Amino acid sequence: MVTREWMLKRNCSLTPRQLGLTYFAVCTTSLLVAIFFAASGAWYVLGFALIEQFGVGVAFLLYARHATDREHIALEENCLLVEVIQVEHVRQFRLDPRLTRVEPPVSGSSGLVRLEANGTKVEIGRFLTEWKRRELALELKGALAWHRYKQNSNFGF
Repeated sequence: MVTREWMLKRNCSLTPRQLGLTYFAVCTTSLLVAIFFAASGAWYVLGFALIEQFGVGVAFLLYARHATDREHIALEENCLLVEVIQVEHVRQFRLDPRLTRVEPPVSGSSGLVRLEANGTKVEIGRFLTEWKRRELALELKGALAWHRYKQNSNFGF
């Protein structure tokens, strides 16, 4: 049973599908203009239009590959599950919530929040600003402390 969950994602304004439709519209418009100039005798415009479309296509492809990158953190009964998904490459870490230490980023740096338990280190917060990383670190510390308290009170009484 998940007691607390965090989902950290990129702030992408276009989905990969919308990006493809946008690319199609840009290419169509550019080709129509280039064909008009080519018909008027300026053939080199068509070459530049193709180079432009290739460059925009490469940029859109890189954007689309990373549009679904995310970090998922779930505090469960017996583990703190951290999933880091980058370009559809999934890395999962299962940390013991009773032993996990949370290290907030150093003030004034662009460091990430570090989680450590039993020799396993995970850095999270790639998609957050410096202030939001500090906020996340405080939330995680509080949630882990509450989890430890609940675990100890169940066994103590």
